[in-house]
Amino acid sequence: MYCVSYGSAFAGGSLTVPPSKSAAIRALLCGALSRCTSGRECVIENLYPSEDITATERAAGILCAGGGGEVDCGESGSLLRFIIPIAAALGGRWRFTGRGRLPQRPLGVYAELLPAHGVAFKNGTGGLGLPLEIEGRLAPGRFCLPGNISSQFVTGLLMALPLLEGDSELVLTSPLESIGYVDMTLEVLRDFGVRVDPIAGGWHVPGGQRYERPGYRVEGDWSQAAFFLNMAALSPIGAVVRLRGLRPDSLQGDRACVEVFGRFGLDIGWEGEELVARNKSAREPFGGLVGQELDVSNITDMVPAAAVCAALCRGETRFENGGRLRLKESDRLSAMCRAINALGGQAAEEGDTLVIRGVERLEGGRAQGCNDHRVVMALAGAGLRSKAPVEVTEAYSINKTYPTFFEEYRRLGGIANVLQLG
Repeated sequence: MYCVSYGSAFAGGSLTVPPSKSAAIRALLCGALSRCTSGRECVIENLYPSEDITATERAAGILCAGGGGEVDCGESGSLLRFIIPIAAALGGRWRFTGRGRLPQRPLGVYAELLPAHGVAFKNGTGGLGLPLEIEGRLAPGRFCLPGNISSQFVTGLLMALPLLEGDSELVLTSPLESIGYVDMTLEVLRDFGVRVDPIAGGWHVPGGQRYERPGYRVEGDWSQAAFFLNMAALSPIGAVVRLRGLRPDSLQGDRACVEVFGRFGLDIGWEGEELVARNKSAREPFGGLVGQELDVSNITDMVPAAAVCAALCRGETRFENGGRLRLKESDRLSAMCRAINALGGQAAEEGDTLVIRGVERLEGGRAQGCNDHRVVMALAGAGLRSKAPVEVTEAYSINKTYPTFFEEYRRLGGIANVLQLG
């Protein structure tokens, strides 16, 4: 676990945000498909060596070998849901494994779609877990799925269908959630020379296409930026945080963190290529922060950071339409509710809504990290406005996406003592 001190040690400063995990996984798989379909290598630049990215690099190598194989997806839900239809499109016999909560994360959409298009699907758990085996070659046609499930299923199919011999249609039977992640996928596909045409309720995808691009640079990660905006908001001395490496025009859904934390009361804006954040009312009651109502259906990854900020705002904050948060590395609605209450805050679940009533200062104590990197990183900021130290379990979970997070936190003046318990 780790211990974050309370008080005014957080001085702020500048840091370069790590590259986007979401963009990197897409680029690595498209780079592999460039080698498979056009025989051209694609150099992917600005990668960050997290566990999810390492797992994707291994998987990309297996894809390029062709003919099937066993893919260990680690704990990456994105990798698993992207690569299943891609492997099916390439054909052969494949086996997928994973660990942590990944084996329990739903795959039922593929259990219905893939057999209907010529691919055997076997995992013995009704399409709900790992290990999974598939065999055969995906046939083109019409693929229908709900839009209110994880956008990862949509992305996986959008990446796979261009590889098929004939044209296909991907049709959504309900409104699409996490639109930003699908927009990101479409942008990366265009960058690799792949054509996808919008139609009413979905996309027409011509078959027989090739992926091709000599190089690709991964953009900065807006999801990770949210943790540092939370710290800027909660700094009791109004520390200035300067974030580099972010695209103002990014299609990442979590770019909305600028608006979300701005509505909490954080002063935030661009100065050249830096995003600069400071709470100019830090010494006022509640740090001058106020609650708000949020529809989180398109910004699920930034909810943990925003929830910690909400716990220290004046008034009530409601995180609505958060059902998909229950299907992440942890049930993040419950995880954040329990953690905030354990630290002396006031939080409650109302169905798939998280309701937080702010307090001026947390009491401190121990909260469970739930083996969830985003829960742990969010709670690091809680110590900035706590009467006593905040302890969070399972600090090692940050290795999934951001192994140097605590180093960056300490470099900005935060105090994080990471303890290895025997």
